[in-house]
Amino acid sequence: MYLWCAFQCRLEIAPTLKTKGFQVVPKRWIIERTFGWFQWDRRLMIDYERQAQSAETMVYIASIRKMLNRYK
Repeated sequence: MYLWCAFQCRLEIAPTLKTKGFQVVPKRWIIERTFGWFQWDRRLMIDYERQAQSAETMVYIASIRKMLNRYK
């Protein structure tokens, strides 16, 4: 908690919804869908890179490929 205060980050706990059945939560849905797309990329499934910067670059490359495939 102390580190969060030092970086001025905010923790927000969402209340549980009292609706029955499946309800899509918009922001969470976007993030989970993005991680689902990354699971199809074999290079990202196993961490082959030794440095964090290389792994981050592979995520960028996978994102660029996904965006370019949309514009075919």
